Order: sequence, then C-alpha cells, then structure tokens
Amino acid sequence: MMAFQEAAKLADVPEGAALAVELGGVDLALVKQGDTVYAIQDWCSHAEIPLSDGDVEGCTIECFLHGSRFDLRTGEPLGLPATEPVPVYPTKIEGETVWVDLPDESEN
Repeated sequence: MMAFQEAAKLADVPEGAALAVELGGVDLALVKQGDTVYAIQDWCSHAEIPLSDGDVEGCTIECFLHGSRFDLRTGEPLGLPATEPVPVYPTKIEGETVWVDLPDESEN
C-alpha cells in the first residue's frame, strides 16, 4: 500500500532541474517539467551518487559522475554504465504543494 506524503512546495521545485528532498527515509530528486513533477530515488543505481546533482534534460536526469541517464517517468537507465533502474514514485500537485506516494512503512 502506498501513502501520499507532502514533499515540497511547488515554488521550490525548479523547472528543468532537480530538488533533493528526504521523505519518509527515502532520498528523492524532484523535477518539474511543465505541469508535471517527477519523483525519482536520488541515487544512481551504478555508483550511489545523488542524481539531484546531475543535469536534467527533458524527461531525463544524468548522473554527473559517470554520465548514466535515467528516464524520470520509469527510472530506466538510458545509457551505460548503469544497467539497473532507479525507483520512481507517483506524484500529485494540490494547490501549491507537491505530494509523493511512498510505500507505507508499516507494511514491511
């Protein structure tokens, strides 16, 4: 089961860049593209480097250390050296607040 949690104010999420947030013990990178905010785990699956420190281009985010790119919609790697996907989480915007749907910790 998932549970939406307040992640950030919409005004704090930059357009075409990443905002690092910690939510419920999960490090996230939030990226705004137009009317959509994406939430992706803030760690490259190849080298555990914060993705929020990398460049955003369209619906991709790049790990600054080795250049792997990840699809913000699916978490799938789009280039080597990363081969494993990164978790992504559903989001919603209500008013001026961004909410992220994280797994309910009580279910573990």
